[in-house]
Amino acid sequence: MPVPSDGRRLLVVDVGNTQTHFGVFVPESDLVDEHWRFATNRDSTSDELAALLANLLALRSMSLADIGGAIVSSTVPQLYDQWRALGARYLGAEPLVVGPALRTGMPIRTENPHEVGADRLVNAVAAYAKVGSTCVVVDFGTAITYDAVSADGEYLGGIITPGVEISLEALSARAAKLPNVELSEPRAVIGRSTVEAIRSGIAFGFAGQVEGIIRRLREELGGQTRVIATGGFSTVMYPFIRETIDEVDELLTLTGLRLIHERNAVGGR
Repeated sequence: MPVPSDGRRLLVVDVGNTQTHFGVFVPESDLVDEHWRFATNRDSTSDELAALLANLLALRSMSLADIGGAIVSSTVPQLYDQWRALGARYLGAEPLVVGPALRTGMPIRTENPHEVGADRLVNAVAAYAKVGSTCVVVDFGTAITYDAVSADGEYLGGIITPGVEISLEALSARAAKLPNVELSEPRAVIGRSTVEAIRSGIAFGFAGQVEGIIRRLREELGGQTRVIATGGFSTVMYPFIRETIDEVDELLTLTGLRLIHERNAVGGR
């Protein structure tokens, strides 16, 4: 689908294992008109996705007819065909899908470039476009991923660790007496209840992990390496890692999708 030039919006969709984050960009601009998150259901059909999409757009007085282009990245392979079918039936053309066939403008310097997750590459593209030099993206999603980009704009690789939410779920599932806790800022490092003890352990434990990994990455990449956090838990974790992270950009992945869409349009660079 081409870049919208008729007053309609560009739809960008990031399908994660836990959540799907999508947004629409103002026609022919880099401004996000609106964005939403919903739980990813691996069994969703194209019609169900279209109904959900239409309902959320309607909350902001928009409709599927306002969409003039689309691009999708997904960590859930079985949903690729459903998003393609949605585009063909409801948007007039299949969306672009992030993968080996699309031009990203970023060389991949890993042993097997095809195994790099679409969302991780999209994040790297957006981060380098924003910073223009050596950078790292920390994505707080189902997993916590760290992706490194060189000063020349090359994707170098990264680190993958279990995410905040699945760690909380595993703790509750495997320890019979421990409750399932929603992450929020602990009152103190020393928890005076089981819930507060878990909150402290998760918040400060993951903060220590992030600080330690970023310190090692800066030793390897250079002390001036910029670090950008994104993902569903980035704003929750930021208070504990603000001295390590340079900025939080909740829309980083959506911005990367827009950039890749532009680079694959007619006349794109």
